[in-house]
Amino acid sequence: MQRRTITFSRNVFLPLTTACRNRCGYCCFRTPVQEGCIMAQKTVEKTLRNGAALGCTEALFTFGERPEEEPGFSEMLATLGFATILDYCEAMCRKAIGNGILPHTNAGILTYEEMERLRPVNASMGLMLETTAEIPAHATSKGKSPDVRLAMMEEAGKLKIPFTTGLLLGIGETMTDREDSLFAIRDLHKRYGHIQEIIIQNFCPKPGTPLAKSPVPATDEICATIQMAKDILQPEIAVQIPPNLIDAGRLIGCGVDDLGGVSPLTIDYVNPEHPWPAIEELKNIVGDASLVERLCIYPRYIERGWFDPGLQPLINRLAQTVQARSSGR
Repeated sequence: MQRRTITFSRNVFLPLTTACRNRCGYCCFRTPVQEGCIMAQKTVEKTLRNGAALGCTEALFTFGERPEEEPGFSEMLATLGFATILDYCEAMCRKAIGNGILPHTNAGILTYEEMERLRPVNASMGLMLETTAEIPAHATSKGKSPDVRLAMMEEAGKLKIPFTTGLLLGIGETMTDREDSLFAIRDLHKRYGHIQEIIIQNFCPKPGTPLAKSPVPATDEICATIQMAKDILQPEIAVQIPPNLIDAGRLIGCGVDDLGGVSPLTIDYVNPEHPWPAIEELKNIVGDASLVERLCIYPRYIERGWFDPGLQPLINRLAQTVQARSSGR
């Protein structure tokens, strides 16, 4: 009997800014516009160099949604020599490529034109759907409108961008809401074929937030959601869990395919209280399954050529690198 394969990506996490127009009821990532809310270019470049030295293949660029809507942000960004956060993101993506690391950007809501602009310097992109339900935790976050998020995911499909999305569990949604969310993702993939993975992520309460005392989803509940995802979604869509937020070893048997991006260098800036497991620890988490390293763009999209031709040499080289590491050569 063939052993199951569980994949992961070796990455660096680069939050370009913590300024954000949204005010989600569970978030501690967002900060006001203040000193240090923009990651300095020299810090980005140093992280990329160090990440490359540690064998990282993915640069995960994240930032608060539409930070220019926050008073004072544009003026602060201008001191770094950039007019918009997308200008800065594009420039840093090019730095990542120059260091031999493939960018993956998750920037909140982007337009078709903005994704089209970033596509040449990104091997893949992402946006958490979180839920299709209208919930109080999103009441002051216009970028969290389910229709807006689904529309962006559809535009990504039109652009043939290999895409990551996911559900956030425990923010006020029901199991029926989760089912509806999974059907929405399935239908998008049926039309465009661009969903490469879906993250089943448990909400982690943060002190000082409106949801600070909300109950955390139990392991059995998360398992049931994973199994529901496997039942609803197309077989080629990987189901991912974050190994630093969850009892991953207990959930592997529920149908998990992937452990997401794990960094040997940077913290999880969204959940800083939860350190990444060491990459060697992932072997214990997957148990009897085979642990296989992957790129941020899945093999089937490499085969289809769903990337800018300028990324071909780097994708080819890194694909050989992770294959060699996973086979122990």
